Amino acid sequence: MTTSAPALASRGLGIRFGGHAAVDDVTTEFAAGTLTAIVGPNGAGKTTYFNLLSGQLRASAGTVRLNGEDITRLNAAQRTARGIGRAFQLTNLFPRLSVLENVRLAVQSRHRAGFNMLAMWRQRADLIAQAEACLEEVGLAARRDDLAAKLPHGDKRKLEVAILMALEPQIVMFDEPTAGMSVDEVPVILELIRRLKARGDKTILLVEHKMDVIHSLADRIVVLHNGRLVADGLPVEVMASAIVQEAYLGVRRTPAQRREAAHA
Repeated sequence: MTTSAPALASRGLGIRFGGHAAVDDVTTEFAAGTLTAIVGPNGAGKTTYFNLLSGQLRASAGTVRLNGEDITRLNAAQRTARGIGRAFQLTNLFPRLSVLENVRLAVQSRHRAGFNMLAMWRQRADLIAQAEACLEEVGLAARRDDLAAKLPHGDKRKLEVAILMALEPQIVMFDEPTAGMSVDEVPVILELIRRLKARGDKTILLVEHKMDVIHSLADRIVVLHNGRLVADGLPVEVMASAIVQEAYLGVRRTPAQRREAAHA
């Protein structure tokens, strides 16, 4: 009997900056079609771990595997071409292009259609329709002709999600997707993530600090602390564990409580 490889996995993954281990020997895997929240206090190594998975940083140790294939030596662009999509904590757009043009480029890249923008878009109405559908999905159709630089922060986050959708990645990585958004803007992004999850064909990794968001979306929680993986499991179990209560939620336990929890 054979079992399929996880969609994404890290084995002994780590990176050092001088004498500091920002990510230290992290081994875990992400099953196809699941949404995993990666949490931890500030400085825990969450974004650095994302950078190692997506190729923005080169690992000092360990491996990254995509569908069982070792992609550790591939750079970020090569990993994107293999199906890893990444939304950053800070928006990463082409500010002098229009909203539609930003998404057009992503559609163009996925179809390997070249980069002669004026010629190809006149001839490929189907690709324009795909770009417009992505904007409709995130509620930006009315701003299709606006420059990306002119968008408010919340709309920039929506545009970045539209670009991700246009690339149609297998792995979708969100680094604090609701950061800096107003209360009114947050539900739009969360609903997009819910719809992506409901499709069942995406493996979603989510770095997020808002616990209500995590509880409503995550199938599983991975906790990093000081660069190391300290907990991994179902949301209810992980958030109730002693180490997470202390490391992530700041709950202080007495030595007696720690001993009791260890023997529970």
